[in-house]
Amino acid sequence: MNRSPEFQKLKSSFRRFVFPMTVAFLAWYLLYVVLSAYARGFMGTKVVGEINVALVFGLLQFASTFLIAWAYERHASRRLEPLAAAVGPAAPAAGPAEGKDENEEEGK
Repeated sequence: MNRSPEFQKLKSSFRRFVFPMTVAFLAWYLLYVVLSAYARGFMGTKVVGEINVALVFGLLQFASTFLIAWAYERHASRRLEPLAAAVGPAAPAAGPAEGKDENEEEGK
């Protein structure tokens, strides 16, 4: 199944979304941590009342997490699920191959 063109398209579509999004989120998170450690003056800058840049960045971490989850759900429902449906009929029957137990099949 791993060699089938349908499965390769599914993996490719998944990776084209997940890898860049993961890199972007980790870079954004690292920026937050580095600024918190080394740019304390900037992070302590008041934005409105007692709300400072650090608090805004911290809350944006939560917002970006939910935004990424929403974007992934959209991507999965629009692109991955149709590709997975095309892979489904080509998939071999579930269960271990004859003569092998489950641990051998999974490489354990």
